[in-house]
Amino acid sequence: MEHDAEIERLATIVIDCGFHIHKDLGPGLLESAYELILAKLLEERGVSVRRQVAVPIHYQGVVVDNAFKIDLLVEERLVVELKSTERNAPVHAKQVLTYLRLMELPLGMLMNFGLPTFKGGLQRVANNYFGQSGRH
Repeated sequence: MEHDAEIERLATIVIDCGFHIHKDLGPGLLESAYELILAKLLEERGVSVRRQVAVPIHYQGVVVDNAFKIDLLVEERLVVELKSTERNAPVHAKQVLTYLRLMELPLGMLMNFGLPTFKGGLQRVANNYFGQSGRH
């Protein structure tokens, strides 16, 4: 339960920072700009964050060193994938879920800054995690 509370606390901070970025800057910037700004805001709030984290996978004896890169890894436990597109695509959430499964992490956030509203571009992605809302 304590682990769930910490994940939810981090998710709340990430969402709050993302909301303010979208409100102040709006859509239209490159993903890399949102990534850099969000990472900086999180660090200012005392949260550790790594950008463009390369993650290897191991499958049936094959190792792929850079199988994928996570846009932001918050406190080594929350994956944040950023987009800046005019619409959400189902593949984006599936991508985050794959990252979570391969890393054995419970929760990720998909943030698409390209949509007119922040809420419209925000999606929680859970990997066998129910959190405070009781759903995944």
